[in-house]
Amino acid sequence: MMRSSPLLPLLRADWAANKANPKGLVVTTAFRIAHHVRGTGRPPVWSLPIIVLYRLLVDWILGIEIPPSVQAGPGLCIWHGTGLVLHKDVQLGCNVTLRHGVTIGTLGEEELSAAPVLGDSVSVGAGAIILGPYQIGDAAIIGAGAVVVTDVPAGATVVGNPGRILPNKDASGQ
Repeated sequence: MMRSSPLLPLLRADWAANKANPKGLVVTTAFRIAHHVRGTGRPPVWSLPIIVLYRLLVDWILGIEIPPSVQAGPGLCIWHGTGLVLHKDVQLGCNVTLRHGVTIGTLGEEELSAAPVLGDSVSVGAGAIILGPYQIGDAAIIGAGAVVVTDVPAGATVVGNPGRILPNKDASGQ
């Protein structure tokens, strides 16, 4: 599990990742603040108004469900975002990009199923679904509309429903 990092470096990395994306800036900033005040256990009473405002703004107004318990490395980028749903136990590496309509969660009963873990520099296309206790390797690309219910190796590209891993092209383009 990822360790909690100081807030300001995370915000700076997220702002850099979302510099041309105002909605992404708002969502990632609100997420980082809510995650920070939530801490690693039961949040203190004074943090309740911040969590409530976060849920109102991000969940209800913007239509994006990223629980404050989600572990996310620096450089989180949210493009468009509407309809984005993450399970409370999802772990995201550094420089992960998520687009609108993405669902990342468990396969069933929360007690019986673990959430996905995405490596560094993973890009998830619009409408993609990643379900189950799977590892998505560093620099993997999950194509728009792909449904992923298996581990994905680093650098792989996944497309389709059910998701299939495309063969890597060698240097000659073959």
